[in-house]
Amino acid sequence: MKNIFINYIKHLKTNPENLWFRKKLYGWGWTPVKWQGWITILVAVLIFVFFWVDLMSGKNILINTVVIIIDFFTLLFICYKKGERPSWQWGPKKED
Repeated sequence: MKNIFINYIKHLKTNPENLWFRKKLYGWGWTPVKWQGWITILVAVLIFVFFWVDLMSGKNILINTVVIIIDFFTLLFICYKKGERPSWQWGPKKED
């Protein structure tokens, strides 16, 4: 189990292209590795929570839904532009 965490930390620290997001070491998707990536995630979550709470109150249902959808796709776009291309992987790549 300890080896998994060591591999994960090593994976996140190797960032020669200075990307905001690296692809996940296990599974599919991204993980923030630079402060810009973490700020992006924080802002997206804050926008989502604010508009979700307003949506649950029953006010401005259409506007809140549209903002949440735009927030989601904007986050995906930023991750795609500022990160590695995501792909499914299960652990570090084997060195030949």
